[in-house]
Amino acid sequence: MTAAEMKDRIAGASPRFKARMADVLSLLSLLTAAFTELFVRGRLNIAGGLIAIAAVVGVTLLIYDLFKPVNRSLALLAAVFGIVALTFEALRWQPQGVNIAIAFVGFNCLLIGYLIFRSTFLPRILGALMAVAGLGWLTYMSPPLVNYLSPYNLAVGILGQESVMLWLLLMGVNTQRWKEQANAAVE
Repeated sequence: MTAAEMKDRIAGASPRFKARMADVLSLLSLLTAAFTELFVRGRLNIAGGLIAIAAVVGVTLLIYDLFKPVNRSLALLAAVFGIVALTFEALRWQPQGVNIAIAFVGFNCLLIGYLIFRSTFLPRILGALMAVAGLGWLTYMSPPLVNYLSPYNLAVGILGQESVMLWLLLMGVNTQRWKEQANAAVE
């Protein structure tokens, strides 16, 4: 199968399938990152980190595709924040101890939270949880604040993001409402 055929096949997939694929890639990324961080050193650690980052690139693109019917511009902006975060993470750039990557993840989560809240195909509470996760990640812009709030900010970030991922994995999206919102966005 060529790359173009694969792209067409993914583009034609149902929103529920795309949501579940995003979850599978997210889980792959999480497990790869955790394994390499805990058990692998040297160049293999870097390789494992890059595999995890590549999986999240897939998640970011699938999430963009899922939410572009809600607001294409904000979904694209969220994807850009996600890709910038991944770039900083791949470069392991943390000037003056500030985790720039996680701050961009915070902005990404705020936007995705808003898009979930405005969507008709996911429960609004998930949008609120994702936005709160974004606020938790944004505390990493200030090392003194992150140290003061730790580990609560970490727990809030993980809980908010993973509750959305868990919902998408177990329940998926309401396909009929997604299609209605997508059709309304085209008109």
